[in-house]
Amino acid sequence: RRLTFGEALAEARAIGAALLARGLSAERPAMILSDNAIDHALLALGAMHVGVPVAPISPAYSLMSKDFAKVKAIAGLLQPGLVYAADGAKFAGVLGAVDFGGAELVLGANAPAGLKATSFAELRAAPGPEVDRAFAAVGPDTIAKFLFTSGSTGEPKGVINTQRMLCSNQQTIRQLWPFLSEKPPVIVDWLPWNHTFGANHNFNMVLANGGTLYIDEGKPVPGLIEKTVANLREVSPTIYFNVPRGFDALIPFLEQDDALRKNFFGELQLIFYAAAALPQNLWDKLEDLSVRERGKRTVMVSSWGATETAPMVTSVHYEIERAGVIGLPAPGTELKMVPNQGKLELRVRGPNVTPGYWKRPDLTREAFDEEGFYRIGDAGRFADPDDPVKGIEFDGRIAEDFKLMSGVWVHVGAIRVKALAALAPVAQDIVVTGHDCEEAGFLVFANPPGCRALSPDLPADAPLDRVLADPRVVAHVRAGMAKLKEEGGGSSTYAARALLMAEPPSIDANEITDKGYINQRAVLARRAALVERLYAEPPDAAVIKL
Repeated sequence: RRLTFGEALAEARAIGAALLARGLSAERPAMILSDNAIDHALLALGAMHVGVPVAPISPAYSLMSKDFAKVKAIAGLLQPGLVYAADGAKFAGVLGAVDFGGAELVLGANAPAGLKATSFAELRAAPGPEVDRAFAAVGPDTIAKFLFTSGSTGEPKGVINTQRMLCSNQQTIRQLWPFLSEKPPVIVDWLPWNHTFGANHNFNMVLANGGTLYIDEGKPVPGLIEKTVANLREVSPTIYFNVPRGFDALIPFLEQDDALRKNFFGELQLIFYAAAALPQNLWDKLEDLSVRERGKRTVMVSSWGATETAPMVTSVHYEIERAGVIGLPAPGTELKMVPNQGKLELRVRGPNVTPGYWKRPDLTREAFDEEGFYRIGDAGRFADPDDPVKGIEFDGRIAEDFKLMSGVWVHVGAIRVKALAALAPVAQDIVVTGHDCEEAGFLVFANPPGCRALSPDLPADAPLDRVLADPRVVAHVRAGMAKLKEEGGGSSTYAARALLMAEPPSIDANEITDKGYINQRAVLARRAALVERLYAEPPDAAVIKL
């Protein structure tokens, strides 16, 4: 299915007319439960065209959750006037379990028996002068959308996204990337529109620059990454956006498939990563693949921000030599660096910053300092203290860092990125432990394919616990831990003990977002028994010690 800009505008006006007729507003917004798709985009465009906020919700809250607690909390906060799901059968569980307060249910297909719902095809009206009046009334402070973020508590917070925030981000991108006006972007993208990266950065960049977006139904997990690979065999992107976990899943296919690699790099101007720090080993592999295919490096850049900044705060708009650099403040954005716990805490002010959290004045007050700078919670340092123009490096989350019993700070972000590289391919992700302990430790979320590759003679259906206990897997982890220690830096830069975990992170327990970001504090709280086991004396047989 394809859609042109002209067709999208006509559809948006018709949908906008239907939403106005239903009396939707900021107090009765449109709530979207389902994945990226053309109808999802049309509903969002139609709503924003007439000043009605949309609230795209992570599909995982509906499809991977057992209690739908987050959907219930969000519905209670928003009081939506309309709730949309593309497939009624797929979302039947959440539609039947959650009280949406009398909101009109709109379904693309497969309405469950006994559920009163409107077909998406009916969500159109002949646009009259009321649509033009509503469009003319949309201004910089009009709420475009509510995006939800959970933070460390797991309680969903509705981040107000205004048109000012969205438009200032796109103006910034066009100033930093002038090549967008010379060659409209072509992107193949899976990043979800309920997140600021996929929606406000990528979707809006295509919208603002007359580009082409191919919606990728794949994801960086076994069984779905193959869809991404198939799409990249067909389409040569000019810019490729992903999160580190996405690159980690894609790289093996690029290494093995000559045709895929040729098509991927064929028109590529830029490789862009964000949302988490990229381990240096993945950076090196991407560079090697580019040189192998086209005889030169493809420019790799990053950016840094948050849902509350829609999203860009800093951007790398120049060539860099290694991962970790997040660039310089974007045009129009002020960045304040405040000493905190031995680091420089980053705070932000500018037209891209949210006015606050929907119906939570308490959280809004806490989020800003006395000068009106947003407390983003991250730390940064200069890549070269003698030359600030070389940019800022991400230096972890202030709230994640802790002290060992010796009083030495452990900077979780830095040690995690190095550990992921040292423990590859065993580690999918790592949680760092050791608060008030004598030494740091690792709780390691295992990467099953990587672990099985180290023990190829085990049966393909061998239980994962058996694979993780295999001496070759254990030896590989211990060697990686030893490598970190040998690099020097003292007890705060390596782990003296580790435990491999077969159970993946839980989205219900807020251990992971659907973009793959691990919530360190939530994991440590939910798996406190494993932390005790990690430090028990005498050590548990499963604990890997240096």
